[in-house]
Amino acid sequence: MLCTIYKSAKKDQTYLFVKQRDDFSDVPEPLMETFGTPVLVTMINLATKDKLAMSDINKVRAALKEKGFFLQLPPPVENLLEQHKAQMKAQTASENQNH
Repeated sequence: MLCTIYKSAKKDQTYLFVKQRDDFSDVPEPLMETFGTPVLVTMINLATKDKLAMSDINKVRAALKEKGFFLQLPPPVENLLEQHKAQMKAQTASENQNH
């Protein structure tokens, strides 16, 4: 199963997988407007791949078969401040139990 991958000109780390090069007929128009002008990244054969870097390959295959496209969004931004606060709270609770 060949597919073509495009990156978004508007949205960083956002990729669109389609079944055929330059065929966006299955992609809803509002999504294309948000995505912006597609920039060709590569063509891959999903039949010979075991995994992809950022997406579950089985979900990509299923979406291409069912909808004709797959949209890969960027990973959620880590909130380091919230992680730090949680660690500090856990550390404080642990110290209070030991005293």
